[in-house]
Amino acid sequence: MSTLVTPRVHLPRPRPRGVSLALRALGPLALLGLWSGASASGLLTPDVLASPAGVLRAVGELWDSGQLGDALTVSLTRSGLGLLFGLAAGLLLGTVTGLSRLGEELLDSPMQVLRTVPFLALVPLFMVWFGINETAKVVIIAVATTFPMYVNTAQGVRSTDRKLIEAVRSFGLGRIALVREVVLPAALPSLLAGLRLSMTLSVIALIAAEEINSTAGIGYLMTQAQNYARTDILAVCILVYGLLGLLADLLVRLLERVLMPWRAAGGSR
Repeated sequence: MSTLVTPRVHLPRPRPRGVSLALRALGPLALLGLWSGASASGLLTPDVLASPAGVLRAVGELWDSGQLGDALTVSLTRSGLGLLFGLAAGLLLGTVTGLSRLGEELLDSPMQVLRTVPFLALVPLFMVWFGINETAKVVIIAVATTFPMYVNTAQGVRSTDRKLIEAVRSFGLGRIALVREVVLPAALPSLLAGLRLSMTLSVIALIAAEEINSTAGIGYLMTQAQNYARTDILAVCILVYGLLGLLADLLVRLLERVLMPWRAAGGSR
């Protein structure tokens, strides 16, 4: 009589944290080395792209004059306000759609249609509606960040165990308390996924928003640098946008570790 042997699943051992960080840093360091080498050899001239040393000098120049700090404050305020409104709208609409059949029938179809419209296509319309002031910029970011949060919230709420909801309702828990105490905690992985996408999109939308006749912010610095062919300042602004996106992603990863420590432990490699 043959005996069935269940194959063992060999899980990769987690790497030491220092080794993992070193491996992650190899790519950026290699790019920096290639950039430095191309600039030093003359293959990359300053009128095409400033050298890393030139970019560092530009950072010092902008920081000492106060321009970089002021621009960061303005841009972060725009991005933060738009993200706040977008997350609130996406969370509310996604919860209503995922929890109520009537809400899904009324809201999901128009939201899905609007989601397919690139937010960049709405920029001219918002300029007509709101002018070229701060309102238009914040609305653009809010619209861009609403839909990722809406889709992930609705999916997470729908996947909540209905038996659990009915059991909690039998104890007389109200609808608002039910959402707060049961539905949203159960949908937490989807909510964090939506938050990550929305935060990344807030930086992309910020770049588009700051192209609308900005007189302050990182986009304004880019426009001024373009007018004077300052590739060093252009590189600084591009790197700032990239760092903002990276910090947004790191913030969500930190929230995942705090709110869902079991996922962080199981997902480490």
